[in-house]
Amino acid sequence: MKHPIKISTKTVFLDQHSNQDEREYVWAYHITITNQSDDSVQLMNRHWKISDNSGYIKEVKGKGVIGKQPILKPGEQFEYASSTRLNSPSGMMFGNYEMCDQKGDLFLVQIPAFSLDAPDYQAYIN
Repeated sequence: MKHPIKISTKTVFLDQHSNQDEREYVWAYHITITNQSDDSVQLMNRHWKISDNSGYIKEVKGKGVIGKQPILKPGEQFEYASSTRLNSPSGMMFGNYEMCDQKGDLFLVQIPAFSLDAPDYQAYIN
């Protein structure tokens, strides 16, 4: 059974919380989860991979998001905001949400990769 769940992301570099001299770069990200299926679903767990431009990858796993395990009825959306910190001015995030359908079956929804780039950072391609 296919579960059409749409994930949308937006990021904002938080210059006021970043400190380039200390190699601390902070971003806020906003996630919208839309249930486009005909059944209710519940977000059970999250699994993020957060990488910086040096290749370091940090994994974050846990129950729900921001302390919640929301239930989304057909057509409903759930939105939340959080933040992440890197030791470099560029990186990316991706991962998945583990969801549960009305029958109790678990399934994964991929979170599309999104870029974390400080505004003045220039990437150099070899």
